[in-house]
Amino acid sequence: MRAMVTLSLLLNLGVLVPVCAGLLLDSPWTRPAYGDPTPARDILLSVYLTIGFCSVALLFLRDLKLVAALLIVQILYKLLTPFIVGTLTNPVVVSNIFIAAFHTVTVVLLLTSEDGPFR
Repeated sequence: MRAMVTLSLLLNLGVLVPVCAGLLLDSPWTRPAYGDPTPARDILLSVYLTIGFCSVALLFLRDLKLVAALLIVQILYKLLTPFIVGTLTNPVVVSNIFIAAFHTVTVVLLLTSEDGPFR
């Protein structure tokens, strides 16, 4: 269970570091996936940066209840994405679904583990 927690937090960072860098630098690959720079895109960047900072902090704090809260919020927003965007062809939507599936495994392990934070 603890290994999956670490993997979920590292997955966040592995995805968010290049995505945030790309959005901050307005890299050419960001426009097809995220659109042109707008205040809405910057708001999304601020959400991504927050998730990234929380992931780094939780790698060190190891508060499993906080990890569960972060991952549950991510699962919910990521699974809502295809419905809100209205497509399954956008690469952000596709990656969100895969990341949500990975985080779901971690949360299930947190919720059911004998040494988990909810026992």
